[in-house]
Amino acid sequence: MELDAGADLPARLAAEMPAVVFNALHGRWGEDGCVQGLLEWLRIPYTHSGVLASALALDKQRTKDAFVAAGLPVVKSVIANAADVRAGHVMPPPYVVKPNNEGSSVGIYLVHDAGNGPPQLSDDMPDTVMVEAFAPGREMTTTVMGDRALTVTDILTDGWYDYDAKYKPGGSRHVVPADIPAEIFDACMDYALRAHRALGCRGISRTDFRWDESRGLDGLILLETNTQPGMTPTSLSPEQAEKVGIPFGTLCRWLVEDASCAR
Repeated sequence: MELDAGADLPARLAAEMPAVVFNALHGRWGEDGCVQGLLEWLRIPYTHSGVLASALALDKQRTKDAFVAAGLPVVKSVIANAADVRAGHVMPPPYVVKPNNEGSSVGIYLVHDAGNGPPQLSDDMPDTVMVEAFAPGREMTTTVMGDRALTVTDILTDGWYDYDAKYKPGGSRHVVPADIPAEIFDACMDYALRAHRALGCRGISRTDFRWDESRGLDGLILLETNTQPGMTPTSLSPEQAEKVGIPFGTLCRWLVEDASCAR
């Protein structure tokens, strides 16, 4: 049975009382602890991370705070008023502006060195945004399944890894396992597992990286951790699982069997 997440979701869940909920939602409400809290209240086991880890991971600044506390590398960022960001550079370009609590590359602005002025953020951006120093280099990602990091994917695009690159067929090309030095590969695996634990994730998570080859290991930084990685035909986590011998059906079965409440 499939349920769309509308305003009637609490009533529909209470009426159906499924044995397990496979949570395939993304972004606010579905990935930020809200639906997780509802399922806890109804005592319905659900897949992926619990309330605290979900809320923490979708808040980009608090995620960074947790990473720093765990000794994981991140780039400098500030939380700023959107009006101030429109009025002037709040840090030297290049930098990235994004909502502090969205996923799927929604609402991201890249401000280049050669930009004529600060970004003119759209009216639907939140009042408070994250401004983050731009991290040059390759985009990579690693999935953690339970207590195991799976592999590393090198994501190749013709430009920014935006919403279309993530979800449209052909929007990006994936090299998996990534053809990178063993030191960087092993660091991605280690950092992803440490990030998963630092945030208190369960089930599967996926941690995204940028790697500046010119700086070696010092050029590897964490961007964010996704507590509900995509499960579409173009998604990275199912592809990684397949590459290490875990078919899609087996992955889904494991997630359902791992589902729980109050963790």
